[in-house]
Amino acid sequence: MAVDLSTLDFDAIIRAEARKKRRGVWKVALGVILALVWVLPFWFLFLTIFKSTEEYASGNPLDLPLGIAPLWDNISRAWDLGGMGQAMLNSALYGVVGAGSAVFIAAMAAFALARLDLPRREAWFLLIFAGTVFPFQMFLIPLFFGYQSLGLLNSRLGMCLFYTAVCIPFPVLVLRTYMNGLSREMDEAARMDGAREITVFLRIVLPNVIGPMAAVFLLQFTWVWNDLLFSTILANRPETRSIMNALLVFQGSYSQQGPNIVMTGALIASIPTVVLFFLLRRHFMEGLRVS
Repeated sequence: MAVDLSTLDFDAIIRAEARKKRRGVWKVALGVILALVWVLPFWFLFLTIFKSTEEYASGNPLDLPLGIAPLWDNISRAWDLGGMGQAMLNSALYGVVGAGSAVFIAAMAAFALARLDLPRREAWFLLIFAGTVFPFQMFLIPLFFGYQSLGLLNSRLGMCLFYTAVCIPFPVLVLRTYMNGLSREMDEAARMDGAREITVFLRIVLPNVIGPMAAVFLLQFTWVWNDLLFSTILANRPETRSIMNALLVFQGSYSQQGPNIVMTGALIASIPTVVLFFLLRRHFMEGLRVS
């Protein structure tokens, strides 16, 4: 069908295109501004960790560093003075054992809630998920006195048990939703062949939720690694304190060493979670997508 060009308002079309271009320019400008705001702290970090204490104190904090040689001395001093080696091992233990155990237990709970004909399944789910309704600070006082009476205060076992318990509800929510989307024909076929429920869970359902389990493990491990509140209250001795607690003590006790040493220690503390994210990045977005 032919179009009558005489009926078109070319001025209106040109104005509409101009408005679209202006909106596009504003969006790009806003994106650049937000990117600069996000990058600014990293730029300050870069300027700080490459300076010696004398160079940082004698010049403007925003001046460019004279070289990269001070970085290695800053790393060595932060590692030795802050006791970061032991603290990172402790946090790695708490994260791997606590988050790993929680995700596996959550997978078993999600299997029962999503794939088995349990009575009052919704009530059980609400009971498990109720732990996230209240702020964690409510648990501090009873947890402290309970750990004190049981001899778990300032112990690695106590920290692993706590992180395991507190990290279960969110993985249950994610894995239950994901397992509900899996076909039940696989379960029925396996049961017809004589498979028990534990076999159905381990050999059929579990391999299909590796992605979501990796995703929630990464989230829970990051939370455990970054936790300061509970690690400060429950494990404040040098042999059991976490990396965030060690950074806090390091900043208070060795502030005379200079901000460059403290910033270098903070950079070291952030490396494991960044590395873990890159190792599990293939599972992260795919795992949290509900089928």
